Amino acid sequence: MLIIGAKGFAKEVLEVCHQNSDIANLAFYDDVNDDVSGKLYDLFPILKSVEDASEYFKNVDNRFTIGIGSPDLREILYHKFIALGGTFTSTIASSSIIGHYQNIIGDGCNIMQSTVITNDVKIGKGVIINQISSVGHDVFIGDFVEICPSVSISGNCYIGEKTFIGTNAVILPKVNIGKNVVIGAGSVVTKDLPDNCTAVGTPAKILIKS
Repeated sequence: MLIIGAKGFAKEVLEVCHQNSDIANLAFYDDVNDDVSGKLYDLFPILKSVEDASEYFKNVDNRFTIGIGSPDLREILYHKFIALGGTFTSTIASSSIIGHYQNIIGDGCNIMQSTVITNDVKIGKGVIINQISSVGHDVFIGDFVEICPSVSISGNCYIGEKTFIGTNAVILPKVNIGKNVVIGAGSVVTKDLPDNCTAVGTPAKILIKS
């Protein structure tokens, strides 16, 4: 598998791959940072060009996942590496607890350590659900949503695409959150939020709306 990125969150995705015994032929891609090159941890090659990535997909492994946060950037990288011939692939930690009934997890999701996903949860492509987060029953999460560590999403919630939910935020039951929303760390969302806004606080209040 090719992990896009070679810093920060990419190292956390590596740990999921390691725990899942899926590190054969694993490599990283970073064409942005000059201070990463050669092999990460002296083990995993770091590819530096789209030509290298294309060759990797053709000759080694066509799978890729995104080890970088930011909903907008993840969507851009998804299109870039799909165009190179990659297959968008989820990484799901073996320590996560996922219900057995009518759950759908889209392509390219990163489901991290000790997350809990109950039943009737629909998750779009390219979503991050970071460590120690929980998702209640009958929840919809749109494409490229980023859920930071220790977030609690209650039952019957709707989270629109490319929304960012900060660490330790709580979403109360039956709340609908629009697309491109930013929810501040530690916020408690008690009411619906429209598209394209930033909300913080307890209870969360809209600071910016575009």
